[in-house]
Amino acid sequence: MITERPSGALPLTGGPPPRHEGRRESTSPANGHVLAVADLSAVPGAVPRLRWLARAVARGRRLSDAAEEALTVIVSELATNVILHSGSADLAVAFAADEATLTVTVHDRGRWRERPAPRCEAADMDADYGRGLALVDAYSVDTCVRRSAEGTLVRAVVAL
Repeated sequence: MITERPSGALPLTGGPPPRHEGRRESTSPANGHVLAVADLSAVPGAVPRLRWLARAVARGRRLSDAAEEALTVIVSELATNVILHSGSADLAVAFAADEATLTVTVHDRGRWRERPAPRCEAADMDADYGRGLALVDAYSVDTCVRRSAEGTLVRAVVAL
């Protein structure tokens, strides 16, 4: 659900109404024009909706296929991390752009917990899991992860 609708922002319709209880760190970047903001329940069904939104943002800006793929992979990986690892009931995603970059910001209200033991499967390079942040780093020119008592905020910047 859109939590704010800047001029020209793409809507993500359906789902539960936005939640505003508690303090949520801003998902809006300091620079750039906000294109879309979504506040969704942290459930598996949010991932395809966010992929759809990433594609709509890319197509609305007439970005290259490579930029569209980057946005789709980044938002999928970051949302999946929230759903699987944060314990947060919801997540907020924002897309913003300036002339040279497009920024994806994902915020959750979960608490970072160190894994008690390393995942054995992560050593398997053919595994379909365990490479989320590495993929985000590969598709972005800058990635920032900030953890706090209020949750985790991840910002990934894609060069256009």
